[in-house]
Amino acid sequence: MGKRAEALELAILGLLHDAPLHGYELRKRVNSLLGWGRAFSYGTLYPTLKAMVRQNYLAEDEPAGTLVTPGPHRSGRRGRIAYRLTPEGKERFAELLTHTGPSAWEDEHFGVHFAFFGKADADTRMRILIGRRGRLQDKLDQFRSALSRTRERLDAYTLELQRHGLESVEREVKWLDDLISAERRSIDAPPGAMPTPGAGEPPAPPTGNEGEIGR
Repeated sequence: MGKRAEALELAILGLLHDAPLHGYELRKRVNSLLGWGRAFSYGTLYPTLKAMVRQNYLAEDEPAGTLVTPGPHRSGRRGRIAYRLTPEGKERFAELLTHTGPSAWEDEHFGVHFAFFGKADADTRMRILIGRRGRLQDKLDQFRSALSRTRERLDAYTLELQRHGLESVEREVKWLDDLISAERRSIDAPPGAMPTPGAGEPPAPPTGNEGEIGR
């Protein structure tokens, strides 16, 4: 299974964790979660849903009272199918949430993992945040090195685009630093202690095209 397919599976399981959804609504929420640059059509989503039904991660519920007239000239229409998690699907979601290796740090996965951080434990969150920060810092260092070698050969517009990408990644690294600090304050707080303002709460995400240089 590729990175894009794995991200889609996690997104579907996470979005269905609390309540069933019809396919159309699920597609809208998946596209909102994964971002404008990775929109899925229903033609892409539907085979994934069917595969997850075969794997017994999902169950299909047709609305009661659906009318379909038998015979060659059928009338009526089928109601929209709602998808819900099975016990196996909930186990699969819990399993995917604990994945903290390199794939969870990449663009295809990080955003989806982050969207469901509220259901993950503190250790998992920290591992993913630290991994993501390290990955971006490596790319940032490589980018700065390459830019220093090619700056004189770039025209003004290309140089401005490179500068914009550099600043975007720097903002995401700073955002990750704030998240990691908040997580550490939350973890280190003694039991029963009154939380300090903002402790354990994620700071506002960076704006713009943060992280685009790593994609």
